[in-house]
Amino acid sequence: MGTVVDAPAVVAEEVTENMLGGKKVTVVFVLGGPGSGKGTQCANIVEHFGFTHLSAGDLLRAEIKSGSENGTMIENMIKEGKIVPSEVTIKLLQEAMIKSENDKFLIDGFPRNEENRAAFENVTKISPAFVLFFDCSEEEMERRLLGRNQGRVDDNIETIKKRFKTFVESSLPVIEHYNSKDKVKKIDAAKPIPEVFEDVKAIFAPYAPKAE
Repeated sequence: MGTVVDAPAVVAEEVTENMLGGKKVTVVFVLGGPGSGKGTQCANIVEHFGFTHLSAGDLLRAEIKSGSENGTMIENMIKEGKIVPSEVTIKLLQEAMIKSENDKFLIDGFPRNEENRAAFENVTKISPAFVLFFDCSEEEMERRLLGRNQGRVDDNIETIKKRFKTFVESSLPVIEHYNSKDKVKKIDAAKPIPEVFEDVKAIFAPYAPKAE
């Protein structure tokens, strides 16, 4: 098993003043195309390593459901096929981190593009400890998505191809940016779930809760 020696050193960088009222946090961005299995692994990381899982999509949906003015604006933008501005999503992520009693967060499905990424760092003054990238071929993702009849409307072959293309075009530049800073931990997500989790565990070992 490869041990990750440098991770604790990375965390120290984050103690700059951020916009969470001075709360010190560890943030890990989780990126991977549709069907890469990141949702399953996020649940494992929450259970074994005590992180709080924040999904940008879930936060936006919850805001819409709340019926707030902000929620109505978000809903209208989505209906019109517009992209919700980075600031709106970042504000929701920020509020969720402030409200949480935890200080370790997995941010899933965000940043979706370079503009999101730059805005997140500018607005929150937080730089992620690292980016967990679930790397999976288009063929494997297609096979999984078509086989998982969860009744998702967006899981037909044409839509899957579009979603994959969007992921490659918008998210890969984000991964490249962090790669240039040696902050990307790449996981071969095509392997069976238990094997993928073994790789994840090796990366998160420095963040394991201290034994009582």
